Amino acid sequence: MDERKNPALEVRAVHRVHDARLEHFPEHDVLAEEMPVALEYNGIAYATMLATPADLEDFALGFSLAEGIVEAPAELYELELESNRAGVIVRLEIASERFVHLKARRRALSGRTGCGLCGIESLTEAVRPVPRVPQGGVVPLAAVLSAMHALRARQPFHGATGATHAAALAAADGALLVVREDVGRHNALDKAIGAAARAGLLRPGGAAIALMSSRASFELVQKAAVAGIGVLAAVSAPTALAVRLAEEAGITLLGFVRGREATVYSRVDRLGRR
Repeated sequence: MDERKNPALEVRAVHRVHDARLEHFPEHDVLAEEMPVALEYNGIAYATMLATPADLEDFALGFSLAEGIVEAPAELYELELESNRAGVIVRLEIASERFVHLKARRRALSGRTGCGLCGIESLTEAVRPVPRVPQGGVVPLAAVLSAMHALRARQPFHGATGATHAAALAAADGALLVVREDVGRHNALDKAIGAAARAGLLRPGGAAIALMSSRASFELVQKAAVAGIGVLAAVSAPTALAVRLAEEAGITLLGFVRGREATVYSRVDRLGRR
């Protein structure tokens, strides 16, 4: 990867501290970029998130699906990116019926890194009901562990900067289907869902496992449920609210998935013993 030509990365001169001493000569470090990304639907501003400026088409579609703004990729008619000094505007044209529904929700978001629920006016909207994921087949535990292991080698932005999260979708056998990165874990999962939707991988027999290089928050479970993914695995801990929602949605939620270890917090019946 050429960091100097990648808009998602920035190379900066830094001074290191070794053994409590400031080094005299500067070195170069690579930083993950983040910038405001504004989403407009049919000409109406809806949300502004701080995100890594990569795979923004996937992000816009995944966000639209996960938030229930559209129910299928076919309801997104047009997508256009406009970059300026302030950030990026993503202009989306969606089906008229979906736009009427969007306006009726009167939801206002003001996103920032690490927070996908900032600025929501209605508390009931924040914890809105999610669809129950169909039972489907059993996912082998070994598939989840191997997929998480494989994810570690598929994070070029994190390798360069140490500042991004990764989200991946995998098949029931553990094969990684889609990997996306972003400074925000919610954004990373939106990007992965959007990429999978474009490739037709959200149908039965497609993506069965969602993997996160972060903790498992309530909103990540929401997004997995809307995408119809029955297993969500995270490197770190879940919240109590995330576990309750996973039980309600019929999702197997795993935390602390590291090496050959994991903790299963809900719906162990979806998980094969090996």
